[in-house]
Amino acid sequence: MKYAEISHFSHSQHNLKFDYTEKPFKCDGCNEVGIGSRYRCSGDGYQSCDFDLHAHCALPSASITHPFYKKCSFQFLARPPGNERRYCNACEKDVSGFVYHCKACGFDLHPCCAMLPMVLDDGETKLFLYRKVSSSCHRCGRKGRSWSYRSSCKKYNLHVACVREMLVENWRDLYKGHNGKSLTLKNTLEHHHRSSSKGKVQKCCEIAGMAMQFVISAVLGDPTALIAGVVGSLISRG
Repeated sequence: MKYAEISHFSHSQHNLKFDYTEKPFKCDGCNEVGIGSRYRCSGDGYQSCDFDLHAHCALPSASITHPFYKKCSFQFLARPPGNERRYCNACEKDVSGFVYHCKACGFDLHPCCAMLPMVLDDGETKLFLYRKVSSSCHRCGRKGRSWSYRSSCKKYNLHVACVREMLVENWRDLYKGHNGKSLTLKNTLEHHHRSSSKGKVQKCCEIAGMAMQFVISAVLGDPTALIAGVVGSLISRG
């Protein structure tokens, strides 16, 4: 459910208003990058704070379950439990803010990772979320690792962890609106399919590139076709 304006325990001095941005932002709840839908400080009528929350972080559920962890019950926490370093079981990245935590198993999920769609569908290519896959990732070339999105034809696979790494590597350029050249999969894919004909490589790059746009937009917290297009324009600037 979407609300036009909310109050939130993490920013009690001002209300937060629903907003939509095509510029990447840092979520002040989970401390991860976001784009698209967000809740932003509405200020006091004169000046607003630079405070943003993913929609998933602004309107969390007290507890959730997940198809990948059928025996787990994840509780929403404002900060990770204990003093030890913790990481997200979906993307393998550090947890430093809002988190869904299973006390019984010790598993942790970033709010946006916990809400990743099980299926991404752009009308032409369907991508299914898997906890583990045996095929290699188009970016890192490795198998296993974190959760992955894989196409229905099983030819295109991208680790959620690799998407996180790309976002971290390019955070400064993305946030400032500069070129995010290393986000492109072109060179990686051409190397991955070097034995294929030029036409097949180009087609593979196009399909996998579109798949990557949708996966990145999902990890950013807004898995929509519009935001996928925005992400595509960001990562293709030369």
